[in-house]
Amino acid sequence: MTTPSAASGAWTCPFCPLACDHLGVSTAADGGLMLQGSNCERAARGLAACASASAAPCIDGQPASLDAAIAAAAERLGASRQPLFAGLGSDVAGARALYPLACATGAIVDSAGSDALMHGLRAMQDRGQFTTTLAEVRTRADLIVFVGGLPTSVAPLIGERLGIGDAQVAQRHVVVIGPEAGDEAVLAAWAGAGVSTEAIPLHGDLFDTVALLDALVARRPAVANLAVPAALRALADRLHAARYGVLVGAPPRLPAQGALLIEAVHRIVGELNRKTRAAALWIGGGNGVATANQVFAWLSGVPMRSRAGPRGLEHEPLRFGTTRLLAQGAVDALLWVASFDAESAPPGTPLPTIVLGHPALASRCNKPGTVFIPVTTPGIGSAGHVFRTDGTVLMPLHAVRKDSLPTVAEVAKRLLQALPQRSAA
Repeated sequence: MTTPSAASGAWTCPFCPLACDHLGVSTAADGGLMLQGSNCERAARGLAACASASAAPCIDGQPASLDAAIAAAAERLGASRQPLFAGLGSDVAGARALYPLACATGAIVDSAGSDALMHGLRAMQDRGQFTTTLAEVRTRADLIVFVGGLPTSVAPLIGERLGIGDAQVAQRHVVVIGPEAGDEAVLAAWAGAGVSTEAIPLHGDLFDTVALLDALVARRPAVANLAVPAALRALADRLHAARYGVLVGAPPRLPAQGALLIEAVHRIVGELNRKTRAAALWIGGGNGVATANQVFAWLSGVPMRSRAGPRGLEHEPLRFGTTRLLAQGAVDALLWVASFDAESAPPGTPLPTIVLGHPALASRCNKPGTVFIPVTTPGIGSAGHVFRTDGTVLMPLHAVRKDSLPTVAEVAKRLLQALPQRSAA
């Protein structure tokens, strides 16, 4: 037997970049949380991981009080000459509290999955961009082109949130460039009244195919007589004829050097906007990644992979990557934040490690060299705010049930207060 939760009438899912706010949660007699209103694997998995929010702080594999864990963590941060703050799975309040702590310790700041984040950031820094929102796609787009397959592994309800099948747009055409296993079945399910679908295989690899589409949309003379797949040539014509065409991609699914693909998509959008209307939509930044990037950018003026150190603000999109820093021994302590994702364990490292983590991470963090402090999950045990994948929308998170765990913001503020005076200076 289940009963509706207090948040079932106003709940925003914190477990994927879409931040869906049309779903509900029910609470079972055994305390388990179940999704209502749709079938989303990511949301269901996230709720299942939050069924038990009980975990105790731990220092070097031994249970400890919260006060003792904070004191130990502050001591290790204070002893570090170059810490790394990574993961950063938190809400707005948590990210805002982490920023002064990073400044006080001279920490380099990077996020989990930041290679994907850098694809988009570097393309925007180099060339600019023209992007749209989920709502505008849902209400206006008559042509939706998914680049590099459907991003359902990143955002399972992407079709629903883009309005595919809704009556707000009389007729939509949905295209997938480079479909993967299962994509055509999803397209078949979407097809129906008001929706036509099409899958276009790659011509070479994804880089070749998008570059060719770019040339076709730009109507460059060099491609006029090439042996181009008819479907790709027809898609270029469709994009020109569309009232509002949107190219959708997921940076976490792009290959290495994905920024080049994003730049090519932006060139296509720019060309189309000379005579019609078009935009790009990038699906990513879940688990607090987009939120941390927005907060650190507005507080410091620079995005992730940055540091406020002796030389002022530094932004190094390649050199300050977590994997590179750990492999090169360029940092001597790690603060890992993961309040949303029960699978987001810190990378294996012999460095002193502090984890502000989901309670389900306790068993993977109770070990020598690690201070583990369980924190509440925004949208489950506490309220908060996160930025949605389209970057301009701040979504409120409502607690399903209150728990006794501290928030990331509370722990970060206490760590800052507990730092040895020489580090805080």
